[in-house]
Amino acid sequence: MKVSVLGSGYVGLVSGVCLAEKEHDVVCVDLDLDKVNKINNGIPPIYEAGLEELLTKNVESRRLKATTELRDAVLNSDITLIAVGTPFDGEVIDLSYVEVAARQIGEALKDKNSYHVVVVKSTVVPGTSDEVVLPIIESASGKKAGVDFGVGMNPEFLREGEAIIDFMYPDRIVLGGGDERTHAVLEQLYSSFAGVDILKTNNSTAEMIKYASNSLLATMISFSNEIGNLCSLIEGIDAVDVFNGVHLDKRVSPIMNDGKRVVPSLTSYLEAGCGFGGSCFPKDVKALVAYGKRKNMRMNLLDSVMAVNRDQPQQMINRLTKHIPDLAGKTISVLGLAFKPGTDDMRESPAIPIIMWLHEQGCKVKAYDPIAQHEAEAVFEHYDIEYCSKLSEAIDDVDAIMLITRWDDFKNIGQLIREKNPQPLLVDGRRMIDKNSIENYEGIGV
Repeated sequence: MKVSVLGSGYVGLVSGVCLAEKEHDVVCVDLDLDKVNKINNGIPPIYEAGLEELLTKNVESRRLKATTELRDAVLNSDITLIAVGTPFDGEVIDLSYVEVAARQIGEALKDKNSYHVVVVKSTVVPGTSDEVVLPIIESASGKKAGVDFGVGMNPEFLREGEAIIDFMYPDRIVLGGGDERTHAVLEQLYSSFAGVDILKTNNSTAEMIKYASNSLLATMISFSNEIGNLCSLIEGIDAVDVFNGVHLDKRVSPIMNDGKRVVPSLTSYLEAGCGFGGSCFPKDVKALVAYGKRKNMRMNLLDSVMAVNRDQPQQMINRLTKHIPDLAGKTISVLGLAFKPGTDDMRESPAIPIIMWLHEQGCKVKAYDPIAQHEAEAVFEHYDIEYCSKLSEAIDDVDAIMLITRWDDFKNIGQLIREKNPQPLLVDGRRMIDKNSIENYEGIGV
C-alpha cells in the first residue's frame, strides 16, 4: 500500500520506517525541513534503538522518503496516518496539531476521486476521531465520511527504547473505524502481521483502549512504589523480597504444564523505584483524569497514581539527607538522566526535580547518561552541571551517587564503588545493586 504519515516524531517515524520494512511505500511528512533532510539521508532525528539501521535500509531501497509537501503525500497515498503531538496543558490535551492536519488533509481530498482512509495514531481522548477529525475533513473537503473517505483510529503501543521491536512484533493490533471499508483498508495495511490478535472496534473504544492500557501500567508502578515506601519504614523488610514473593503468584507468573514458570515482562511494573516519566504515562493519566472531570466523574484512583509519582523523587532525597544532612559544597553524582533506558527522552524524568533540588542545596552535580546528555543540556541550560563521558569519571571524587535510570551500563557500579576509599554513598533508585555488596547503601524500599 501507499502510506503517508503526518509527523515524524517517536510514533510517526517509527511507524513509517516499520511499515516500509513491511514493504509498504511510505512518505513521512513534517514541517521541519532539517528533520526531512535528515530522514532522507538516513539520519534519524530522534534516538531509538535499531531505528538508524532500518531507516537507512528503507531510504536506500526507496520504500521510504520524507517531504514537507503534505498535499502531494495525501494525493499519492491510499491511507494517511496522523501522528502529530497532542500536548497536555493540565486541563485538556491540545488538539491544534491534529486539527491542522485534518484540515490540510481535507483540503487535499477535494481533488481526490478515490476512497482515502485517514487514521489517527496520536493519543487522543475518546470522541476525538469522530467528533473533531471527521467533521473537519468533511468541511474542508466537501465530501462525506463513509462515502468518499474513511476515518479510523489505530493506537500505538510502543515503548521508547523498544519501539521497533514493539511495532514489528506486536502483542495486539487495535483497529478503530467508523465503517467496514475503513476496517478493510486497515486490515490490508496490517495483513503481513500473521498470528497477531487483531481487535476491530469503533473509534472511541480504540481511543479509550490506549488510555486504559497506559493508566493500568502507571497504576501498577505507583502501587509498587507505595508498598516500597511502606516497606522502608519497617525493620527487616525489603521491597525486593516482597515483590519477588508477589511475582510468584501463578496468576502473575504462570506455571506451564511442564512445570516451568513463565515470568512476563509485566512483572517489571511491580517493582519499587523512583517514579515514572516520559511522554506517555504522566500525560495520558493526567489527560484521562481531566477527561473524567469534564464528564463529571472524579478519577480518585488515577489522581492518587499521579500523587504517589509526584512524591517519589523525594524518597531519593530523603535517603540522601539521612546520611548527609548538610549538602552545601558536597559533590553528588547523578547516574541516568533519561526517564528510562534505551532512549534519550527526558520528559518528566525523576532526574529533573532531583537535580534541581541538589542545586538549591548548593551541591556540585556531576551527571552521566549513555545517551541523553544532549537532551539534558537543553533541560538544564541554566544549571552548572559537570557532564561526564564515562561512568568511572562520574563517580570519581564524589560524596554520594544517585542511581536514577536502569541502564545496563550501571550493573557493575558496585565493583567500581568498592575500589574507592572511602566508598561514597549509593542511593539506588532502581534497586539494581546488591544492598550487601557495598558499605554505604540506601535503596528504595529497604
